[in-house]
Amino acid sequence: MNIEETARTVRGAVKWFDPAKGFGFVVAEEGGADILLHANVLRNFGQNSVAEGAVIEILSQETDRGLQAVEVLSIDPLRHTDRPALPDLEDFDLDQLDQVVLQPARVKWFDKGKGFGFANVFGSDADIFVHVEVLRRSGLADLAPGEALALRVIDGKRGLMAIEVSAWEAAIH
Repeated sequence: MNIEETARTVRGAVKWFDPAKGFGFVVAEEGGADILLHANVLRNFGQNSVAEGAVIEILSQETDRGLQAVEVLSIDPLRHTDRPALPDLEDFDLDQLDQVVLQPARVKWFDKGKGFGFANVFGSDADIFVHVEVLRRSGLADLAPGEALALRVIDGKRGLMAIEVSAWEAAIH
């Protein structure tokens, strides 16, 4: 039997995920036992972290150790369309922000404790500010130096800043 024959699709919410520990848990919408989400399964989807509360669709399989995610099918970050993620974005029209093109980028550094970091769009040395709130609203919890990702970037009040962070594959579609 292959995975497709024994796994089932589950939609739920991320209970928590710790990139340092390499795992977290998903709570299925229909209830039941928590589902283990291993970092390798998340990386196969193109992400190193996922935010608590993000809606996630996975293939789940029963193992000797309990329910485990074997594949991530989609992640829908928590969206707050009633107000911008940062005060810097209050002067922008939210519909216009959605039209900003995703660009492939690489993380320069990110410090979750400080709540921010920087990335560079491929082919450019310009630093792009990445705030933890933008990261969280994009469905991510943390970034690793060198991690490839896709950014929507605007020229904000204090320079270039990310308004959305996605898996890098999103920039090439």
